[in-house]
Amino acid sequence: MRVTEIETYNAKRSGQKAGTANVLIVDGDSGSVRLILEILARKGICANLANDKKTAVEFLDKNDCDLVFTSADIDRPDDGFELLRAIKRNSPELPVIMLWSPATEWKQPRSTQGSPRKNISSELSVPALSAVEGVSVAKLVETVVRAMSAGCSEFLIKPASREQIQMLLDTFVPSHSVWTAASAQQASHCLYQIVGRSPKLVQTIALAERIAPTSAPVLISGESGTGKELISLLIHQKSKRALGPYIKVNCAALSDSLLESELFGHEKGAFTGAYAQRKGRFEMANGGTILLDEITETPLRFQAKLLRVLEEQEFERVGGNENVRVNVRVISTTNKDLPEEVRHDRLRRDLYYRLSGVRLEISPLRERPEDLPELVWHFVNLYASQANRRITSLDPAMIDIFTKYDWPGNVRQLRNVVLTSLILGIGPVLSLADVSWLFDELQPLPLAGLTMDEGRLTPFRSGKAGPAGPDGMDADRLSCLVPRPSYRGLGGIPLEQVERRAILDTLRQTAGNQARAAKVLGISDRTLRDKIRRYRQSAPGLTAEHAEPFRSGRAGPAGPDGNAERKTPSQTTDFTDSTDLLSSSVNPCKSVSKKSSATSVVSAAK
Repeated sequence: MRVTEIETYNAKRSGQKAGTANVLIVDGDSGSVRLILEILARKGICANLANDKKTAVEFLDKNDCDLVFTSADIDRPDDGFELLRAIKRNSPELPVIMLWSPATEWKQPRSTQGSPRKNISSELSVPALSAVEGVSVAKLVETVVRAMSAGCSEFLIKPASREQIQMLLDTFVPSHSVWTAASAQQASHCLYQIVGRSPKLVQTIALAERIAPTSAPVLISGESGTGKELISLLIHQKSKRALGPYIKVNCAALSDSLLESELFGHEKGAFTGAYAQRKGRFEMANGGTILLDEITETPLRFQAKLLRVLEEQEFERVGGNENVRVNVRVISTTNKDLPEEVRHDRLRRDLYYRLSGVRLEISPLRERPEDLPELVWHFVNLYASQANRRITSLDPAMIDIFTKYDWPGNVRQLRNVVLTSLILGIGPVLSLADVSWLFDELQPLPLAGLTMDEGRLTPFRSGKAGPAGPDGMDADRLSCLVPRPSYRGLGGIPLEQVERRAILDTLRQTAGNQARAAKVLGISDRTLRDKIRRYRQSAPGLTAEHAEPFRSGRAGPAGPDGNAERKTPSQTTDFTDSTDLLSSSVNPCKSVSKKSSATSVVSAAK
């Protein structure tokens, strides 16, 4: 199959990821090309054909590509190696698979004459190749070494088998089906892809598509990493300004002195270093859309000038007197609580009303558990080739951990977690088992024996006493000391419970060091000691007998050896449970004696 220009074959499937992976095939062998095209079509992957090195390089300069198949000899010897070196200079991480055909015709070993022809690269070892007439083993080894040294990802001997090509595609260009809520593509470049199927995400996208055809300013709020920029790009692409420019400005990354010049431009000589007139971002976005990312990070003085631009659609460049008129739609994003920012005079009230002509709020990932599997597979499609892993399934335990985790970094954090798991893990199943520190980091906080009773947090009571905890206190009673909610968020939790949890978690982080914990919490040592003492005294079910071991200088309940356990001074203490923090942190210079520690070890061994 010979072509004079790039030919594109695209076979999308319903539910397939938008911006389907692009594969470039540079080969004049019609048999190999036909086989690869057939496999790509079944997988819904876009195939692009080029017949020479020059056409292939021009295509790669203008388009995104995920995988390249190239022949070692395209038009003349070593063309494939020159193309490989050119690709690696510009795109070092782009995987390239080289197909090689011997100069002489392959013949079967005499001992196998009449038997069906097999793929030599997969069935014969190098010693076995010496038995094939007309084949130079030295030439084969030299070609393989040259290809691998130049950065080739895989080397196949023609004719390649269907199984080989499918395995390589699953590794370098995984095409797991994901649920795409919205997407847009320009030529072979994916402009945006919003993955998920949760009702909250679908509702947000539906609202964005409804307001897109208008010119009303839009204010998008949501936590960091939820995809505010993607929604902004969706609004622009669905609007009547889609053919106009789309300009992004990160307000948080610009200093106060540069912000005005960056947005409104400046005249020649306006300040030191202004050697020529420069157009600002508003002027560059004329006829299109401008995105003001993190709008709440702008200073109040600048907000007054921005308000005038929004109202009148005109401004003056820095150092100039001429009014510049523009026609720009403004989309703003923020991760802050806007009413709170207005209340504390960090955002002008009139600017807030002007920006929020239409307001969209993106729900955090913890409120969209239905999107987790889809997003994980989406990131596997994107990054599996970097780890050179073929992922066939997801570990159910990992998905369960993801569902229970709060995801403070939202989708951005999930992306990094999946990428780390891909790089550090092994095998076809994606899991956290091979990344122990990541597994521990994503563990949800224990409930510590608390249940919900008519909207209130109440201590869990079982019919019989649980296993003995420190100082002879059973686990059920100890759990009462550390109230932790079984639901996400802080809404509805008494402030005292929030304060108690913050203190206990800080004590855990500081290994029970009260001085350090007080400094982190921003309170005095005495205040911290008083609070711990009050928590200990008011703990549900904590009788005088159980309170004895927490009091300095007194013996506690009898240990397994029948002797009372006492505390002895020590500089640091390792805590394995938050209940130990509360009891032992009343005096941080306490730890279990050597005798009781040895007894505990013997008991555990039994």
